[in-house]
Order: sequence, then C-alpha cells, then structure tokens
Amino acid sequence: MAIPKHDELRIPSLNLLLDGRTMKLKDFIEPLSKEFALTEEEINEMYPSGNGHIFYDRISWALSYLNMAGLLDKPARGNYKINSKGIELLKIPGKINTYVDVEVAKRDKNKRTNKNPEIKIIETDDRLTPQEKLYTSFNNIRNSIYDEILTTILSKTPTAFEKLVVLLLQKMGYGGEIKNSGLVTQRSNDGGIDGIIKEDILGFGRINIQAKRYRLDIAIGREEIQKFVGALAVAQSNKGVFITTSYFSRGAIEYVENLFGNTTVVLIDGKDLASYIYDYGLGMQIEQTIEIKKMDTDFWDSMSDEL
Repeated sequence: MAIPKHDELRIPSLNLLLDGRTMKLKDFIEPLSKEFALTEEEINEMYPSGNGHIFYDRISWALSYLNMAGLLDKPARGNYKINSKGIELLKIPGKINTYVDVEVAKRDKNKRTNKNPEIKIIETDDRLTPQEKLYTSFNNIRNSIYDEILTTILSKTPTAFEKLVVLLLQKMGYGGEIKNSGLVTQRSNDGGIDGIIKEDILGFGRINIQAKRYRLDIAIGREEIQKFVGALAVAQSNKGVFITTSYFSRGAIEYVENLFGNTTVVLIDGKDLASYIYDYGLGMQIEQTIEIKKMDTDFWDSMSDEL
C-alpha cells in the first residue's frame, strides 16, 4: 500500500487520541503503520535527498494541521492531546478534512490590525510553477517551525525567556567580542530592566532589554511601553529593546514611533522573535539542504552552435 498523504492521516490520528491520552509524535508511527498495512520498507522510506522519513514527516504535518484547526492541544512540546472540539467532530468524521482546511484558511486570512502578524500556512496551487511550489513549501515549513518555537518558549519559565533574548541579541552581533557582554538582571530588583547588553568594554554604551513572555493573543499596550521608557530614564540609558512572544497594540506602536529626544526603543513581536531565532540559528539545527542549479548561459553560449 502507498504511504498515506497527510490529510489521510488526520482522522486515524484523532481516533488514537480518543481515549484521552497524550501521545508524542513518534508514538503514532506504529499504530498508524498497522492501520495502513505499511511494510517496513514503506515506514522507513526516505526522501530522495536522504534527509527525513516520508511517513514520519506526513504524520507531523497531519498533527500540525489538526492543531492549527483547534482539534488538538499541545500540552508540551511534541505532545498531542485531543480536545472537546476534536471529540465532537469525530462524531461526523466525513466533515473533518473540510473543517480543517477551512479553519487553516481562515487563520491565514485573519490579518486584523491589532493582532500579532499571522504565521501563515499557504495552500499550494496547481497553477504555480514547480519553482513557485518549492518556495511555497519552504515558507510553509519555516512558518510551522515559527509556531513550534513560540509554543516551546511559552512552556519555559520567564527567567529562561530573559536568558534566551539576551543570547539572541548576542547572536545577532550586539556586544561584539566583549567578554560577558550579556547580563540578565536579578528579578527582585530589576527596575523594569530584564537584561543588558554592553556595547563597549567599560560599559558606557548599553542596550537595555524588557522581555515579556505573554500568551500569543494578549497584546502589549502603550502603558507597558511607557513604563519601559521610564525605566530607561532611571537607568540613564537611551537604547531599549522590548521583546515579546505576543504582539503590540496600535497605541504601543504609535507611542514608540513618536518618541522624542535621544531615546530609541525597538519593538520585537512574536513573529519577528521566531524569525530571528530561526535566521540566526539559536537552538536550531540544519535538517536538510537542497541545492537547485540552473544552466550557466555564458558557458553554453561560448560553445559553437551547429549550423
């Protein structure tokens, strides 16, 4: 039997969770392979590049779509549990795939002004060229990892988040070659400053950091940014970075845009945070490298054409 597509794995995956247990992604492999009567060869079949098992990857995408549609919860990173909506929809399994596709599409179109910029999964279109489909697939994989990064951060402590953002700014080049350039302040007496990056050896230049590990649907308002600017004034600093896992309200953004004087505040929302972590490779591993080549026209044009 052919390896099932990810949409064919959605309903069987939900059924495995119907007893209320929590399962890791790898726990789905054996029962699903039995359900689809897959051979060992099919279970272990790799992508042509040699990076990644096809069946495992399709299970991962099936679970990801079910989670995005609100039928599965992720109590911890890599763990899945069916929720009340998933249980209810399993009573009419014929509607599940349509429901998932509609909910994911609605999620993509939800671009309200005061919301964290959406991390979008885009459906491929048969009218796209092979190259366009490749780029779309790449962006979908990247955006699904953004979701995973933010979910993982929310499972960590506030102190761990503060250490993470200091490490990230150092990874981005702030602090340069200065030894111990990054510092997480003591929570009991931080004065509204969660971390500091030293820009020079003596510490005359400093970037002060505020880190808020908020749920993705909770906005950072103008008042919190004003408090941070006040904390910068007390610390006699004119540079600040406010980083959150959620998003900034329109009022907060406008306040920063209209700051007077020498004070500069940079806002980094959840999507930007995830993209920086991804791009600078903080806690990331390269899973696969795909090399696409095109013909060198100069080389071929230098050859004599047949008359």
